[in-house]
Amino acid sequence: MIEGRCLCGAVRVRTERLSDEMSACFCTNCTRWGGGFQIGLNAMADVEVTGPVKRYRAAPFAERAWCDTCGSSLWLKDDDGPYEFCPGLFANAGGAELNHIVYADRMPVGFDFKNVSDRVTAADYERDNPFVPEGDMP
Repeated sequence: MIEGRCLCGAVRVRTERLSDEMSACFCTNCTRWGGGFQIGLNAMADVEVTGPVKRYRAAPFAERAWCDTCGSSLWLKDDDGPYEFCPGLFANAGGAELNHIVYADRMPVGFDFKNVSDRVTAADYERDNPFVPEGDMP
């Protein structure tokens, strides 16, 4: 069983299997909802969700959901499709790899991460910013 959770832990997600592939989307709705773009990770089996979930009818055919306590984005789900979870709910994004970009022609030039040379590790960031707790936050 694969388990994920929101930032505060109030919403829990469980499924038997996640896709090994992720997609990023730069459509207007995803960029507004995700703060720049949205990454999706499909559940490949039945899903169990517990906790204070709020839903928004984002399109005539789809909903978006978030934790009503901490505001963490949870999923985009087409009416007839699988849950497309935000990968941050799962440790190491469920082991999936980003391999698909939708609305790629709308991706801002500055979002080409392969050319970013200044990469700071968790250990270095936490050392330089003592207000950040060591390791994973609760």
